[in-house]
Amino acid sequence: MDEANSRVLESEDLGRFREEHCTDRIVFTNGCFDLLHRGHVWLLGRAREFGSCLIVGINSDDSLRRLKGASRPLMHQDDRAFILLQLRSVDYVTVFDEDTPLETIRKLKPDVLVKGAEYEKDEIVGGDYVEALGGRVERIEMLESYSTSDLIERIKREA
Repeated sequence: MDEANSRVLESEDLGRFREEHCTDRIVFTNGCFDLLHRGHVWLLGRAREFGSCLIVGINSDDSLRRLKGASRPLMHQDDRAFILLQLRSVDYVTVFDEDTPLETIRKLKPDVLVKGAEYEKDEIVGGDYVEALGGRVERIEMLESYSTSDLIERIKREA
């Protein structure tokens, strides 16, 4: 677990991290990743193709609870970070406590911001900021029938 912990970036270290460790193209994406599924793995694999370093921002437990309700998260933020870091496509994870990743994006200044294509470009938090810095926003088509909410509902029906 120590190796995985060394790849969890604290918010206050993001600016310095970029300068010291990831001088090439940094790609950033974010989400809850509360129940990792094929759609997540697909998105992360495609995101990694846009640069040399993929950093994934995950909502903290408190943030996820505010966004999704009292029944969430299903897994603690440390467990979600650990699981993500086992994927070849993910280089680093950072946990943010705000409802959106905007402050994380401002600190990190990624070259590429990636989200699923279910979001319109103007709905992607931090997209304008990344483009103003000379970066770009990429939208990735998601796999049909893969979402955490749908998976939770199916589990409930079959239980």
